[in-house]
Amino acid sequence: MAEIRLRGLRVRGFHGVFDHERREGQNFIVDATLTITDPPRDDLALTADYGVLAQGLAAVVAGEPVNLIETLAQRLLAVCASTPGVHHAEVTVHKPQAPIPLDFADVAVTVSTGAIATLALGSNLGDRLAHLQAAVDLLAPLAVSRVYETDPVGGPEQGPYLNAVVLVRAGAPLRLLRQAQAVEVARGRVRAQRWGARTLDVDLLDVGGLELATPELTLPHPRAAERAFVLAPWLDVAAQAVIPGAGRVAELLARVGDDGVRRTGDVLHL
Repeated sequence: MAEIRLRGLRVRGFHGVFDHERREGQNFIVDATLTITDPPRDDLALTADYGVLAQGLAAVVAGEPVNLIETLAQRLLAVCASTPGVHHAEVTVHKPQAPIPLDFADVAVTVSTGAIATLALGSNLGDRLAHLQAAVDLLAPLAVSRVYETDPVGGPEQGPYLNAVVLVRAGAPLRLLRQAQAVEVARGRVRAQRWGARTLDVDLLDVGGLELATPELTLPHPRAAERAFVLAPWLDVAAQAVIPGAGRVAELLARVGDDGVRRTGDVLHL
């Protein structure tokens, strides 16, 4: 393991519950710590780029206003979670100009997460978007991609899918697998035919970079690197993501192409 620490990132934002905070703005200070897989070679592509991380965090602070710094901290944590190879992330947001009519040094909120798991969602039966949204509601992810409509790959003749990718806090991989299966059942998933149409499919793609091979579960997902309908939404939530043993998601998508994958205007809500 290696630890990357970014301290004192100062960005002006317009967050707060008071009108003057939204109108005039104030400086927020961000500290972030990432525990990552130690890169096997002296290659920036195999580890977290702290320059890219800083830019992503700054964009969130300078972006859409929120009422609570707790909400802002969670959005920043999602940026950290999308960094390749992250096993644990912690973010502290400081608000030194908070509207308190007393002398004080600082107000800060800290949030953290354990290992990050990447899950793929798919549906091509019934109200497809409703099935995906239900999965988001049940999984409570840190981040969710845009929705893509994709042509079916393999299996019997069937209609097009809606697909998305989410990042969640990961526990034990087999427990996460059970949770994914329970979410599928809750939306009426019936496993009558291999690669057949389904109300909801929830696949584990990656769990903190873990490599695992058991009768029940293989990690990373053995076909993720070949599937544009997985790689395209994965890039939305983790632009620097790496599939262990396969390579960077962006490069894999460029290799396989995105034919049959169409971004929709649909949005899934956290």
